[in-house]
Amino acid sequence: MRKTLLAATFLAFAASGGMAQTLSIGVGGAFTSMDPHYHTLTPNNALNKHIFDRLVGTDEDFRLRPGLAESWTSISPTVWEFKLRQGVTWHDGKPFTAEDIVSTFARVPNVRNSPGSFTIYTRQVQRLEVVDAHTIRMHTAAPNPLVPNWMSGISIISAQFGTDIDTADFNNGRAAIGTGPYRLVSYNPGTEAVMERNPNWWGPAQPWARVNYRIIANDASRIAALRAGDVQAIDAVSTRDVPTLRSDSNIRIASRAALRNIYLYLDHERDDPPGLSGPNGERLERSPLRDNRVRQALSIAINRDAIVSRVMGGFASPSGQFLAEGVMGHDPTLKPAPYDPARAQQLLLEAGYPNGFRALLAGPNNRYVNDEQIIQAVAQMWARIGVRADVQAMPSNVYFSRSARNEFPIGLSGWGTGTGEPDSPMVGLIATPNRERGRGTSNRSLYSNPEFDALLERALTTIDVAQREELYRQATRIAMADHAIIPLHHQVNIWASRRNIEVIARNDEETYAMSMKPAN
Repeated sequence: MRKTLLAATFLAFAASGGMAQTLSIGVGGAFTSMDPHYHTLTPNNALNKHIFDRLVGTDEDFRLRPGLAESWTSISPTVWEFKLRQGVTWHDGKPFTAEDIVSTFARVPNVRNSPGSFTIYTRQVQRLEVVDAHTIRMHTAAPNPLVPNWMSGISIISAQFGTDIDTADFNNGRAAIGTGPYRLVSYNPGTEAVMERNPNWWGPAQPWARVNYRIIANDASRIAALRAGDVQAIDAVSTRDVPTLRSDSNIRIASRAALRNIYLYLDHERDDPPGLSGPNGERLERSPLRDNRVRQALSIAINRDAIVSRVMGGFASPSGQFLAEGVMGHDPTLKPAPYDPARAQQLLLEAGYPNGFRALLAGPNNRYVNDEQIIQAVAQMWARIGVRADVQAMPSNVYFSRSARNEFPIGLSGWGTGTGEPDSPMVGLIATPNRERGRGTSNRSLYSNPEFDALLERALTTIDVAQREELYRQATRIAMADHAIIPLHHQVNIWASRRNIEVIARNDEETYAMSMKPAN
């Protein structure tokens, strides 16, 4: 059946006067599922957006634009009304209606074994009201200005599958039926997804009849595939390879400053997290990571400028908070921590660790730009103050699963914003974990501060933009003073493509066939 549909697509395109084209993309970040609600992971989100649409979309600058909802209006302080597109159909021909949204919201909190829940986008909606098949209202307990922003974070699935559909049914293709620009042909976990153009998509016509979306985790292998023409575009280009690629007349580079903050999380709660010991491997009565002086020492022992220049090749900027300069909620008074190893050693002495300690420092080796090199560099810097970091770099699917089980005392990760504001990292990374309220769903630090939580809750219900931004800044100052996380840098997103392919670079880092077109 799928072969018949694909053949028909190719013939229709040829009949219209064009030539059917296949686009092969090599991505560095490992996607882990076709289930759009399984894990709030950028590679998953990027892949799934080919198949599934969202009520609200975003452009390359993360500005909101209509998606399955043509418009949205706040009809009262606690009610948002969304007008849905008419005539939209699922890939199997069934009509899209408001009931699909109701079913989607009911499923999100019940996805089994999710390492990063999408409830951060749904929990504040207390009730859905179906006005008619193409009008839905979202009721919140308090005024909430960010409901449209949150709707850009949730893929809508068909109600025909119910709320108990398992992740495996998306991976095997049975439930991978969306309203998006492409249909799933095949999916091999950890390897490749093959998609065909959806000729009935409500959005602009796509130039690609077929898309091969391949994981090529190794940087050198990804570049070799591009040069050989095995793929026409790649993402996560290593900064060290940019000069060579720019000198190749067959290759073009696209880049954009990113929303993503690369950071370290540290276990704030447990006295005996796995992988933490005294300098000679002895058990400690209390974890040094629970002492803010130690966390500060670890932060100021990191030479961020050196990481940016030597590891990132200048394609990053040092970070001292959640979001970069120019993004709503950025606090201009917060600067990246200054490099001061002498002061770091003094802080360790004051905290009672004159000889340092040992800690497992974990991170992915195929998710963020130069991720393994970053943690290796951090380990070398910490060694100078007597902290021995045992580095473990591993494939991202393994790392994130283990990180979700709190197996590491310190880990490298990255987070941007799902809304264009700092609510996303604050709610997901720093808020006191509360599954019922969708708080702290990715809080690997196990950080909890009532003062921070109170400011965040006020910000999330403040309509006035200037007032909301000031609350975000106050909350940010508290979290950074506590070293809730240790920010490292904001990376620059880099793509490379064959000369005949133009890539529209995005600041959210996501890689789509929809952001690529034949070059003029």
